[in-house]
Parts: sequence; C-alpha cells; structure tokens
Amino acid sequence: MAEISAKLVQELRQKTGAGMMDCKKALKETDGNVDEAVDWLRKKGIASAGKKSDRIAAEGLIDTYIEPGGQVGVLIEVNCQTDFVARNDAFKSLVKNLAKLAATADSVESLLAQPYIEDTSVTVEEFIKQTIANLGENIQVRRFINFALADQPGVVDSYIHTGGRVGVLVELNSKSESAAANEEFQALARNAAMQVAACPNVEYVSVDQIPAEIVQKEKDIEMGKDDLANKPENIREKIVQGRIEKRLKELTLVDQPYIRDQSISVEDLLKQIKAKVGEDIKVHRFVRYILGEGIEKQEISFAEEVAAQMGLQS
Repeated sequence: MAEISAKLVQELRQKTGAGMMDCKKALKETDGNVDEAVDWLRKKGIASAGKKSDRIAAEGLIDTYIEPGGQVGVLIEVNCQTDFVARNDAFKSLVKNLAKLAATADSVESLLAQPYIEDTSVTVEEFIKQTIANLGENIQVRRFINFALADQPGVVDSYIHTGGRVGVLVELNSKSESAAANEEFQALARNAAMQVAACPNVEYVSVDQIPAEIVQKEKDIEMGKDDLANKPENIREKIVQGRIEKRLKELTLVDQPYIRDQSISVEDLLKQIKAKVGEDIKVHRFVRYILGEGIEKQEISFAEEVAAQMGLQS
C-alpha cells in the first residue's frame, strides 16, 4: 500500500473540501490515487457536503463552557454562512457541545478528531459534516482557547454578549482557595469579563504587560505628529510622554472606568475586593472574541446566489 502523506491528504481536501479523516480513508481505499479517491468520496456522498467548505462562513456563534468549580474554561467561535442557521437549535447545540469538548483539546485539529459527545461512534469532524448536510451550509470551527488554573488558586469565568456575537474568557488568581471561593471574588470574575466585552480597545490587563515594541511604536507615532514639529526637543519629549501614558491606559483593563460605577476605575474595584477578601488578587489574563472579525464577507444578492446554485450565467 502506498504511503499516505499529509501532503497527499491536503491535496485531496483542497480538491473536494471533505474532512481530513475522510480524505485519509479515501486515499487508503484507493492506494493513494487522488483521482480515484475523489470518486470514492463522491460515491460515499461525502464530497458533495464538503463542497460547501468554499462558501464564506462569517456568521455563527461564540460560546463558552466553564467546568463546575471554575477551574477550566473555554471560549469558542464556530462559523456558519447565515444568521438564520446560527439561530437554529441544532447549530446552537453543536456549538455548546464543541465548547465542552474543547476543554481537553489543544488545537482545532485535535478537537475535530475527538469522538463526538452525543455519538461516540463518529468523530467531531464527521458529525459536523452530517450537520452541514442537514442544514445546507458550511460550518467551521474557527478557533477556541481554554484556560486551566495551574498551581495558583483562582477562578475562570466568561461572558457572552449580543446573542453570541461577542465573548470573553477571563482568569483571576488569588493567594488561597478560601479567597477564590469568596462570593465577592467570584462576582469580580464575571464583572471583569463584562468589562472586557464593553471595552473593545482593551488588549492588556495593565501597562506593565504592554510589549516594549508597542510602546516604542506609539512614541514614534506621537513624535512624528505635525503639531510637535516646531516644538523644542525637551518640550516635545514631555508632551509625547503625556500622550503615550494616556494612550497606553486606553489599552489596559485596570485603567478603565468601571462599567457599573464610572466614578472608580477597575484598579479601584480590585483594591476594594482585595480589602474584603483580605489578600492580594489579580486579573491574570483574558481573551475576547468578536464574531467574524478578520473574515472578509462575500457580498452577493439572493438572485445571484440562486443563479450560482443552478449553474446559470448572470
């Protein structure tokens, strides 16, 4: 039997849009012959579903899964083509199950290779293919991230906003398990996630987390602005420093006005909760997903789509 290389599997996937495991099986059945493997997939009815994979999937849902106790959390984005399918109960159920399975996965590929949670006789990839055939749209697991508490006590929590179009996963750490179990600390985790969702410009927890190259880039931009061209060097430096400090604070979570009380900052809120639990606490990390960000959406009229599916010339 011919060796089935990853390159060969990828070639077949590009030709058919079928799943990785199906392509590998087809190549084994046809002794590595790509053309015969294409026919094999078509006979199995697999390639027809796979062909939908070239359709742009920029709608869908962002969802989360938090294990009981808040020790592990997942944020996931699964895309489909239309908001109509995104609201479908079968699609919603799929996304929720994928979020649970992603708690133990380290990549999209490893997630797709797992047995599906509701039918372990098929893989996640195979079940998604079945769902594609049933719903008639391309479905893709775009990305996910999982947070797991290591040795330090704390909690992982999440927040989903605007019907699954924005999602946040956050991890807070404490010094002791008793502090992590405190109601005030638990509420802080959820409020921190809501804060991140409400502040789309926030990228870092605090200023000291901002990479030096980002700080230098901001400085270069400010130094090159026209309104400083005729200022003496020492004056320019002072003005630029002030502007940079303001700009960097716009990027950090702890420097934002707290959404539930604009009179204090998130940093002030952290200090208040620290006093209540009696020990140091901190926001360790967070991730925010916005549905479809970075995906170039295809603009096509309904008439054009019908014509394309019927093979008609516009």
